[in-house]
Amino acid sequence: MFQLDLKSRKTIYEQIVDNLKELMIAEVLKPEDKLPSVRELSKTLTVNPNTIQKAYRELEYQGYVYTVTGLGTFVAAPNKAEINPVQLEEIITRIKTDIRELYFLGLSFEEIKKMILQLIEKRGENK
Repeated sequence: MFQLDLKSRKTIYEQIVDNLKELMIAEVLKPEDKLPSVRELSKTLTVNPNTIQKAYRELEYQGYVYTVTGLGTFVAAPNKAEINPVQLEEIITRIKTDIRELYFLGLSFEEIKKMILQLIEKRGENK
């Protein structure tokens, strides 16, 4: 499914959340797909089940998945009508930080703009 980087500054649960979100955004995991059980994913990744449970709770809080008692955790359909303003602000803050880092690395405004537009175009092609 994906690999974890034990040397990363991100916690294991954050890496799991990010990896699962990326699989959903790339539509590898589609709406209504069932995620592996907590026990199954913890065995696959050799991670404590509590870590997987924490990642699933975070994904549910963010609206990426939903849980049906006794059946499991499923990928939620994208909700285009309702945007969480707190979540949006967090994303904007991360984007600003990343842009500052790109400036620090020596990229110009035009280079950054071109890079972002290429990423957006690539995302459009992958739909």
